[in-house]
Amino acid sequence: MASLTPLIISSRPRIIIHGGAGNITRANLPPPAWALYRTSLLHILHSTSALLASGASALDAATSAVTSLEDNPLFNCGRGAVFTRAGTIELEASVMVSRDYRKRGVGVALVKKVRNPIKLAREMLVRGETDGGGGGNGGGDGDPAGGSGGAQGHCFLSGTTVEELAEEWGLEMCEEKWHWTKRRWEEHRRGLGEKQVPKWNEVMEQRDTEKSMEDGMGDLDWDGKEYLPQGTVGCVCLDQYGTLCVATSTGGLTNKLPGRIGDTPTLGAGFWAEEWEVPSVTLFRQPQAISLLQAILSDSLRESISACIPSLAGYLPLPASTSSLQDEKRPRTIKCGAAMSGTGNGDSFLRINAVRTAAAISRFAPNRPLSLAVKQIAGPGGELEASAGNRWGKTGEGEGGIIGIEVVDGKGEVVFDFNCGGMFRVWVDDKGQERAMVFKEEY
Repeated sequence: MASLTPLIISSRPRIIIHGGAGNITRANLPPPAWALYRTSLLHILHSTSALLASGASALDAATSAVTSLEDNPLFNCGRGAVFTRAGTIELEASVMVSRDYRKRGVGVALVKKVRNPIKLAREMLVRGETDGGGGGNGGGDGDPAGGSGGAQGHCFLSGTTVEELAEEWGLEMCEEKWHWTKRRWEEHRRGLGEKQVPKWNEVMEQRDTEKSMEDGMGDLDWDGKEYLPQGTVGCVCLDQYGTLCVATSTGGLTNKLPGRIGDTPTLGAGFWAEEWEVPSVTLFRQPQAISLLQAILSDSLRESISACIPSLAGYLPLPASTSSLQDEKRPRTIKCGAAMSGTGNGDSFLRINAVRTAAAISRFAPNRPLSLAVKQIAGPGGELEASAGNRWGKTGEGEGGIIGIEVVDGKGEVVFDFNCGGMFRVWVDDKGQERAMVFKEEY
C-alpha cells in the first residue's frame, strides 16, 4: 500500500453517505419505511465514523461503508440490486482517492458473481501499485497478465475478465442468485407492465433449473409515482491524513438493457476525487501612521513628554518596527481538494460528465465553492435537469443528486444537493452531530 503523506499535520475527519435518489415522496416512502432506511444508514454512518476516528484511511472507511450498504437489501446495490429487462443482475462499483495511489480511480462493471463489488474495485486500485503499466505490452516483469497486480494498469474492467481476477485475488465469490430479492423482482415485473407478478418461489424454482425468464415481457411502463430505484449508494470520506476517498456501488437502472454500463464505474461521470494547490498571499500586520515627533524622538524622551503633557500621548504611539513600515507578503501554497459521488439517472450523469464538471467549476472558476458547483449541476434547475429537456418529469431522466466533501487548507466541508423528490443521506455535521435526511426538509 502507498504511504499516507499528510497534507498538513492533521485534518478533522469528515464523512457523508448516500443511499440513492429519485422520485421519493411521502406517499411511496411511508414513516415505517423511512424508519428502516434511517436506522440502517445511521448505523453505517456511526461505525464508519468510528473507523475514521481510530485512524483508518479514507479508502478503508469508505469501502467499509459501501460494503455494509451492499449487504443490506434496502439499497440498490449488491444484495438489493435491481434487475435488468432480461431478469438478470449486473453490478457496478468504483473507488477513487485524491492521492497516494497510482491509478487514483478505478471502476468495475457487469459483475454478477462477486459478493461485494466495492471490494473488487478497491483491490484493483491497491494492486495497481504493482501493475506494470497499461496498454497491450503486458505487465511488470514481462508478465502479460499484469505482474502481481493482475489488472495490467487498467482503470476499468468488466464482465468475466474482472470476475476471474476477483477469484484469483481471493475475494468472496457467490452464486448470482445471492443478489436476488423478492422486493426487487416484484418491482422489475411491475415496471415491465406485468399485470400479475409471478410468485417468488416460482421464480426461484425457474432460476434453479435455468429456465428462461424472458417470455411474456411487456413494454416498459412506469407511471412516475412508484419509487423505482435508479440510483446508487456512495460514501465520501476525508481522513486525518488529509486524503479524500469516494466509493460508489449500484445495480443500475431498474429494467435497464443487459450490458448497459452507467455512470457509477465511469471516471468523472458518477465519481471523482482530486486535490490541487493554489497560490495564496497572507497579509501580516498592517503599518501604522506615524507622526514627525514619533520619528525623531527616542522612547525615553517620548515617555517624559507624555507624562508632562498628557494631551500629546494620543499623538505619540509606540514606534513600529522598520519591517512593518510596508506590507509583508509571504507567498505560500494552499492545498485544496474535492471528492463526490453521484446518484440518480446515470445516463444523464454520463451526458454531462457530472461530478468532474462540478469539481472543475470549483477548481477553475474564481470564488466558486464546491457547494455552489454541486448546486449548479445537481440542484433544481441545474445541468442535470436541463439535460432531460422536455422529458423532465416524465421518464426519470435528469433526476439525481450529488454528495461530496470539499477541502480548503486542511478543513473539510460536507456538501450535497439534488433536484428530485428525495435523496437518502446521512452525515456528521460541523458540530459533530449525526444527521439523517431524505427530503429537502425534515421528514
